[in-house]
Amino acid sequence: MKLHHRIDGPAGAPLLVLGPSLGTTMEIWQPQLPALTESWRVLRYDLPGHGGSAPAAAGFTVDDLARAVLELVGDERFAVGGVSLGGAIATTVAVKAGNRVRSLVLCCTSARFGEPGPWLERAALVRGEGLAALVPTLKARWFTPGFDGQGVFDRFVEVDAESYAACCEAIAAFDLTGRLGEIAAPTLVIAGSEDPATPLDHALTLAGDIPGASLTVVPRASHLANVERPDAVTAAVLGHLRSDESAEDAFAAGMRTRREVLGDAHVDRAVAATTDFTRDFQELITRYAWNDIWNRPGLDRRARSCVTLTALVARGQMEELAMHVRAALRNGLTREEIKEVLLQTAVYCGVPAANAAFAVARRTLADIDAEAR
Repeated sequence: MKLHHRIDGPAGAPLLVLGPSLGTTMEIWQPQLPALTESWRVLRYDLPGHGGSAPAAAGFTVDDLARAVLELVGDERFAVGGVSLGGAIATTVAVKAGNRVRSLVLCCTSARFGEPGPWLERAALVRGEGLAALVPTLKARWFTPGFDGQGVFDRFVEVDAESYAACCEAIAAFDLTGRLGEIAAPTLVIAGSEDPATPLDHALTLAGDIPGASLTVVPRASHLANVERPDAVTAAVLGHLRSDESAEDAFAAGMRTRREVLGDAHVDRAVAATTDFTRDFQELITRYAWNDIWNRPGLDRRARSCVTLTALVARGQMEELAMHVRAALRNGLTREEIKEVLLQTAVYCGVPAANAAFAVARRTLADIDAEAR
């Protein structure tokens, strides 16, 4: 099973996988995407026969869908979440690959979606009459009265009917109620206060049986709470993900900034030269200097380059100065502005120090010009 997917967000950022509800596409997470992609690489996928995914060739289970998601992820650690069926898939992933799941977000979902009978009846209805037969019922289940979710239903009727029916049969057979205690990842459960599809007691079961899970109830929201009340859901998801940030996140963010400022070639050389003796030091400067300092919001990167150039001149660190002349250009300083910084160091750091700095900067800029030819 191959699921259509796309990834948004900065390269090198930690990975967050988000799944849609039955009858929707990856676009269901669009309201949260701008905020999440500020610090996460977000992988969204389509269910079989939905959006860009090919129709199902045969029946499948939620376990099969979870395995397909894990194939998309590869070997890295990741956070995972989903709405409704997407949440069931995320829960299954957290059970199957618990040591790789760093955080779990379950929105308007369940460990068991009720008795199998109604789901099997829905599958038969769709096979006989098509998806349009479900629209009136789903409008009352997905959104509270008065909310305009027509765009969601425009895409709903484009879903492959046989694939939708196969999803219904997978939901009918799904039951993780006895395995929730196996989930080790920090978990956020989100419930819509007026959700008739996965009522509050379903969320309470998840939050009560998953160790350490927290519950957020979104007022005036039905089953697609992240669409109907996007701000509340976005804030809850961001708060949860930020609270679970680890040293690994800090290292990844620092490495991303280090590459943006110094360039891939320089960082690749530094990484290649790392030994067991220097590895702890390299990790320290990546987390502390490049994340904790360079990623602080109080100064932009241009200003930080000015400060860094001055400090290196003052301390006589000329090898580092050459590297940061290149970095200053990447951070948006012009050659004239670099010259002005070095002129000012002549007054505050001493003429001999500034003289050496000008020599280093001149050679570095000449090297850059030669590389460009």
